[in-house]
Amino acid sequence: MQSKPGVLEDVLLEIDGGVERAIARLSSWLSIPSISTDPTHDDDCREAAGWLVRELSSVGIAAELRETGGHPIVVGKGGAASGARALFYGHYDVQPIDPLDAWETPPFAPRVKPLPDGRKVISARGACDDKGQIMTFVEACRAWKAVTGSLPVGVTFLIEGAEEDGSKFLPDWVATNRHELSADFALVCDTCLWDKDTPCITTSLRGLLHEEVTVCGPSQDLHSGLYGGAARNPIRVLGRILGDLHRDDGSVAIPGFYDGVEDPPGEILASWRELNPSPSLFLGNVGLSEPAGERDRLLIEQVQSRPTCEANGIIGGYTGVGTKTVIPARASVKISFRLVGNQDPQKISAAFRDFVRERVPGDCSVEFVGLAGSRAVQIPFRAPVLAAAKTALRSEWGKEPVLIGSGGSIPIIDTFKHELGLDTLLVGFGLDDDCVHAPNEKYDLRSLHKGARTWARILAELSGQLR
Repeated sequence: MQSKPGVLEDVLLEIDGGVERAIARLSSWLSIPSISTDPTHDDDCREAAGWLVRELSSVGIAAELRETGGHPIVVGKGGAASGARALFYGHYDVQPIDPLDAWETPPFAPRVKPLPDGRKVISARGACDDKGQIMTFVEACRAWKAVTGSLPVGVTFLIEGAEEDGSKFLPDWVATNRHELSADFALVCDTCLWDKDTPCITTSLRGLLHEEVTVCGPSQDLHSGLYGGAARNPIRVLGRILGDLHRDDGSVAIPGFYDGVEDPPGEILASWRELNPSPSLFLGNVGLSEPAGERDRLLIEQVQSRPTCEANGIIGGYTGVGTKTVIPARASVKISFRLVGNQDPQKISAAFRDFVRERVPGDCSVEFVGLAGSRAVQIPFRAPVLAAAKTALRSEWGKEPVLIGSGGSIPIIDTFKHELGLDTLLVGFGLDDDCVHAPNEKYDLRSLHKGARTWARILAELSGQLR
């Protein structure tokens, strides 16, 4: 169905009149401690999934639990059987709550409270990531059903329970059940506003590749007085390798690393130049001041649209209290790559390992451990779903939405692209101070309200643009 302007206004009024009930529903869900990584909360995860099934069913969405090798998935379908269909993805699981003594109130006792600047928020684990964000979409669907008895487009819900634990079973489940997930595009609400008054659309996500390297030298740890100067030290070998990974200009030195990397369109780069934060603003809060990426790139490019290679942890020799003068038998490093464009994780892995092997001396050996990587994803800048979202956001927020890339990775988005052939629209309403993954996580009540209104508008626009 194609919505009429008057109908949309009625839907928005329905959302406005139901804010307190929406807060109560969200509070009920937030009280369930669905920590996916902790087996002692397995029953809580199942309870949180069951809560959502009941809630979707109350909106007229045919929903059910589907089993995986881990926590269950919530699958629901509603709206017209013909015409445009959206696949809406989110996750009901939450992060652990440590350190508990840093919480101002219990993490699973949701509380609405005012902030010093006058904003009202709901505080609880999962408030922003991702239960509150999911509920913006559910509340939009609820309002459409209440006013019209239907949804303006078909919607398939896919809400998992292990995103915070690596989505271990979801890619295989999607591949096996792809016939149930047919859609024209995917929608995700797990991102942020540019600032509290400016909407944002995330148009790309960087891919991700993990590598662990262990350089093996002597057959045992050696006395550094007896063998120092003569025996090969794996830490020294590893340090040289790490030093060679980057050139003086900040670029990555692995041959072929930049194959498949393209610059954003000129108009996007122009808009980024206007948004480009100063180093003191972006890095000052973490005690730094100088960008360390490619020197010929904007700071905003370095964190959004350029690939990276970063050492995440080094282990070797004695690391306890005091001294122990040894040359270690082994030294290891964990490295992650953030990928963009058409970079191929398998090719990057092979090139990296060749790069390392070339720098390992003959009397040492090297071992590798890697995890399956994910490619970067990019929604086409002229995709109809992107145009629809821009119109809806502009109408609700009174500002042109900012189009950005995300330096982070959501591996399931890559699965949607390559298993289902779907581009994914990422629109979220979180704020930088929402303490996601940290104590005192919150979600602004304005985000909950205007988020629901925004999704109602997006659904209306989609019904008119994707028929």
